[in-house]
Amino acid sequence: MSEWEQRTAVITGAASGIGRAAVKRVLEQGGRVVAVDLERADLSWLAQVDREGTRTRIVKGDVTVEATNAAAVEAAAGLGSLNAVFLNAGLAASGTLETIDMATFDRVLAVNLRAVVLGVRAALPALRKADRPAVVVTASVSGLGGDPGLWAYNTAKGGVANFVRAAALELGREGIRINAVCPGPTHTGMTADIRQSPIYDELRRHIPLGRWGEPEEVAAVITFLGSPAASFVNGAMVPVDGGVFAGTGQFTAGGGVL
Repeated sequence: MSEWEQRTAVITGAASGIGRAAVKRVLEQGGRVVAVDLERADLSWLAQVDREGTRTRIVKGDVTVEATNAAAVEAAAGLGSLNAVFLNAGLAASGTLETIDMATFDRVLAVNLRAVVLGVRAALPALRKADRPAVVVTASVSGLGGDPGLWAYNTAKGGVANFVRAAALELGREGIRINAVCPGPTHTGMTADIRQSPIYDELRRHIPLGRWGEPEEVAAVITFLGSPAASFVNGAMVPVDGGVFAGTGQFTAGGGVL
């Protein structure tokens, strides 16, 4: 029997990229999914992976709003249980300290950090009743260090990382695990514009594996952390970055030895 049989996950940012890959992986392993994304998001593809419509529910709304998170938890109850929450919705912004306006900064904080807090708070009553409950948050290697021009995103994802650590200390006593995946450069909708830029190859050269990651590779780690197979992993920051964070950043990967 798969680790996901008879288990339900709420997955935010589910329409594309890492979220979509996580939805598919949970369903492939026999689990059930509440897919959460914005009103404009296209989730029609779910009908192809859950043809009978018995193992999925869709919740449309803004994850920075409490009502959206409450609706997702309620939808999971309709599927039988809530065993895991994958808080994956994200938003980036680039610019200098002076050029990113405060409204944009506030929105980046709201989507990347506030929504994570709301998602955990909304799910806690159901997770306390669940079998081997878990929360997995999509942080970033950009939350473990700084990047030029990404200070708003760095700030938000750094907050996510420390929230996960603090929450793990609090919730671990109740048997609720919470961990974070920290993707490096990954082929998603959020990074699509970079593929047409010289930055794409610059980032690739700093990855020891010599390539960008795929959403399915990150989803594999997410679904592991959310499953009973990761039963003693709590409060971890797991880089899924091809080895980027193994270095100091001073040298290009594969650039030779001193």
